[in-house]
Amino acid sequence: MTAVRLKKIAAIAGALVISAGVLAACGGSSSDSDLVRVNGSEPETGLITTTTNENGGGRIVDRLFTGLYYYDADGNPKPAMVDKLDTTDNKNYTITIKKGWKFTDGTEVKAHNFVDAWNFGAYTPNAQKQQSFFAPIAGYDEVSSENPTVKTMSGLKVVDDYTFTVALKQPAIDFKLGLGFTPFKPLPDVAFKDIKAFGENPVGNGPYKLQTWQHNVKADIVPNPDYPGENKAQNKGISFVFYTSLDTGYADLQSGNLDVLDTIPTSALRTYKQDLGDRAIDKATAQNQTITIPERLAHFGGQEGVLRRQAISMAIDRKQITTNIFQGSRNPSKDFTASSLPGFDGNLPGESNLEYNPTKAVALWNQANAIAPWSGKFVISTNYDGGHKEWTDAAANSIKNTLKIDAEGAGIPTFSQLRQQINDKTIQTAFRAGWQGDYPSMLEFLEPIFVTGGGSNDAGYSNPTFDAKVREAESQTSAEASYKVVGEAQQILLNDLPAIPMWDYVNNAGVNTGVKAAITWSGLPDYENITK
Repeated sequence: MTAVRLKKIAAIAGALVISAGVLAACGGSSSDSDLVRVNGSEPETGLITTTTNENGGGRIVDRLFTGLYYYDADGNPKPAMVDKLDTTDNKNYTITIKKGWKFTDGTEVKAHNFVDAWNFGAYTPNAQKQQSFFAPIAGYDEVSSENPTVKTMSGLKVVDDYTFTVALKQPAIDFKLGLGFTPFKPLPDVAFKDIKAFGENPVGNGPYKLQTWQHNVKADIVPNPDYPGENKAQNKGISFVFYTSLDTGYADLQSGNLDVLDTIPTSALRTYKQDLGDRAIDKATAQNQTITIPERLAHFGGQEGVLRRQAISMAIDRKQITTNIFQGSRNPSKDFTASSLPGFDGNLPGESNLEYNPTKAVALWNQANAIAPWSGKFVISTNYDGGHKEWTDAAANSIKNTLKIDAEGAGIPTFSQLRQQINDKTIQTAFRAGWQGDYPSMLEFLEPIFVTGGGSNDAGYSNPTFDAKVREAESQTSAEASYKVVGEAQQILLNDLPAIPMWDYVNNAGVNTGVKAAITWSGLPDYENITK
């Protein structure tokens, strides 16, 4: 997920806020009716490639900017701005970009637009949330220190208008694969004059350009007529409608006021196939759900915390929740990634810590009590705009019944508000989280979230042994060898449980009558190819 996204957390976005009545109030013109109406959520920040790390903003930003590569619906990287990329060692790269691509302000995209954007994203005083994605580049440590004395990374050099070089600190098997991801996209010169203002009215080089952004209501994007890439918009534009309830979105889909809903609310999972018929869509995707318990919370630091997290994990009956609430459209977690990713192994040593085992859960909880007696209430905070209330309540009840402690789910109205508390570390409870793949890699599900200082390391987790394993996985020269080391790294996480994996997704979505849309490998609609 932001990554990410979520993303990446990068967390999985909540959705929505709007009713059919509001939709009617904001629509009305013939141009509005031409747009494909899809669900979304209010972006947490301005629409900037180097800082947008959550789902609501990410789905818009990725339509406005194009990088060296883009990912097709199956997650395959396809050349976009890259003309040639040379490397012999996965450490030193010479990258040549295509000529003639322009930002929508008319300026040509040149090599320095990539280098400037990456340096801006990495420089600590700019406080960009995607900062850690530049960590593999030589010189990152100097620009990302608390008080950096340099502004640019030594590993980036502009050779000429269309060529630049990248030197990494060590070989990284995933670096090329990630170059289509949001923070690696170029920014125009105008962005650096007033980045805050730019985030409100971004100028990109992608298949779409921003038409309007009504905060907490919707954002409309329309095709960029000068876009030279292969992934051109096949529709007349997209309206991202910000909902606070997926149930409202589903009602709008059924009444014809929404064209694509990428997440069916849990309340409709029993009936949506009957309701929608051939307009229902199901697809296994690279998304997961977790519960994060920051180590800074009382009783969750050190060995006591490890024991309590293991106990809580074993106290949750994932199979029952996924069956009763999600009607089997979630797969109980076997690791920290997603079962649809290349290299996935569902039989890692330590996987049993994710299985329902009430007897062992109680024993572990009692071991923790011998270190420091438990007091207080265990609370799981969640946003209520994304269909998460039912399962957080169920997980809390499972913990309560197994461990005989006071436990409950607690709602925060919007995903943006939840993320704000997580980002500024004012949240004083466990909280639901998740990750939606930014590119199809298991490492991308581990590095941003669990490596020391990672951009989405909301738990504050730090384990030098785990960090070293991730670096070792990156330095492998074959995918198979890297997968093996990724498994060893995950065994460390399965013991420490900096987050408690819950399940990964089979995405359930729906479209309006006459609308054609596909769900991509990461669970988002294939926006450019939606038609109606």
